[in-house]
Amino acid sequence: MNTAAPVPQPPPDPDVRALAARGALDALTPAPRLPSPLTEVRDERFAQHGIRLLLKRDDLIQPALPGNKWRKLAPNLVAALDAGHTRLLTFGGAWSNHLRATAAAGRLLGLATVGVVRGDELAERPLNPSLARCAADGMRLHFVSRADYRRRNDPDFLGWLADRFDGPMVLPEGGSNAAAARGCAQLGRELRGLTDVAAVACGTGGTLAGLAAGLAPGQRALGVPVVAGGFLETDVAALQRSAFGSVRGDWSLDDRFHCGGYARTPPQLADFAADFAARHALPPVERVHVAKLLYGLTALAEEGAFPAGSTVTAVVTGRA
Repeated sequence: MNTAAPVPQPPPDPDVRALAARGALDALTPAPRLPSPLTEVRDERFAQHGIRLLLKRDDLIQPALPGNKWRKLAPNLVAALDAGHTRLLTFGGAWSNHLRATAAAGRLLGLATVGVVRGDELAERPLNPSLARCAADGMRLHFVSRADYRRRNDPDFLGWLADRFDGPMVLPEGGSNAAAARGCAQLGRELRGLTDVAAVACGTGGTLAGLAAGLAPGQRALGVPVVAGGFLETDVAALQRSAFGSVRGDWSLDDRFHCGGYARTPPQLADFAADFAARHALPPVERVHVAKLLYGLTALAEEGAFPAGSTVTAVVTGRA
């Protein structure tokens, strides 16, 4: 049975205040739920090692913006409105939650959106549910080859896209830039004094960069990459330098739990996710990010990675 854990009272979210002051939240119903709920789950696989497991439910912040995308998007939306932009352009794969969130934010705030989608072969196929939702929210989908998609940070390619789509504000893949990392620092501040370890699944590293920066001394952040390649350490450090001027906080990555790569969900992971939801009377566990995080934390608990008496918090960043 789940029992509510104490919820901190951090300072009001600065991006919520900034958007509200511009009247930009008038169409956003319900209003963002911040701080996001923090709940304890009694899981014997942790309890037998003396570990307390909490879930930080960032998936409940705002139903139209999947998972923790509000924290990354809000500061960028403030910047877009301040600069007078009327159009956003960003990047993602066929199942990108970031594309969905950007499309929804554009619809709600009256901004046009363009999604540059990896895989030009997808243009000839029916839209999957994720891309169909983007289109329904008004996003213009632009499919590019995988070779062109790898140029998403190339100034010449970005200049070509800007010319083609009337000078939009460009957001990077996953929404992970300096502004997003600063937005995610609020997540760390919400967990100050409430956990020893705060763990999050990592795709592009922006959430981990901000989370670690926002935690208090003595707390540590753990990232569980959902992509193979071992490149995220450099990316997280670069995001922190860009956002905060230096590498911040006590953080690390454990890249053993990506299950073969992004969106790879082998049967054992699907079984684990179904079992975890059933054990704790939770909605279905999102497979691409959250299931890998929880699977990794369970394995680490069994390995003795967390001292007895520890509180470990899993940040739930998406919904199934």
